Amino acid sequence: MLTRKQHELLTFIQTRLEDSGISPSFEEMKEALDLKSKSGVHRLISALEERGFIRRLPNRARALEVLKQPDSAVSKPAQAREAANSNSVVAPLRPAAKAAPAPANDVIELPLHGKIAAGMPIEALETTATLPVPAALLGAGEHYALEVSGDSMVEAGIFDGDYALVRKTDTARDGEIVVALVRGEEATLKYLHREKGMVRLDPANAAYDPQFYRPDEVAVQGKLAGLLRRYH
Repeated sequence: MLTRKQHELLTFIQTRLEDSGISPSFEEMKEALDLKSKSGVHRLISALEERGFIRRLPNRARALEVLKQPDSAVSKPAQAREAANSNSVVAPLRPAAKAAPAPANDVIELPLHGKIAAGMPIEALETTATLPVPAALLGAGEHYALEVSGDSMVEAGIFDGDYALVRKTDTARDGEIVVALVRGEEATLKYLHREKGMVRLDPANAAYDPQFYRPDEVAVQGKLAGLLRRYH
């Protein structure tokens, strides 16, 4: 059995999913239920999740899925308790004519690990920040994001301020754009080539020269999987 607020929230989420395929934001749920803070929404969501009525889709922002509907509306004891504090009427949960579509807001929160140089190597900073990224931009595997700093990759369409979406790997073929960790402390975004026992990191800008390192000085930390650009 559900309380009135739990029932109202479940109805609101189901209705939004049926209408648009997108689950509502916590702010929208707070306003729809006339709650004073988002913490109340979090408590209701957790209660519905514990009871098996909804589930949160992993690694996706705002993505909820309705798993089942209550057999009846609100439990009589719960309704009686809440009726003492409210004159509102509990509306019955409308039956679904069809299964709710999968949420369309397929967004993954990638770890945002500071800046990556597209010029001379700079330190790649570990942070606790995240970057919301459409899942369609990513393929299989584990990914992270880095903010591009510099202009040495402009001829490859990579500009200062872009976000490089990187698939974690420690191997790469010649000619691929990689995140290369140089001497264990500096990271750069470049084309990778191996030449005469050396590792050559090539820019995509005629104003910059290739960088040569011994193989033991360079570790591949990922390959470029996509770019995200924000317009201000």
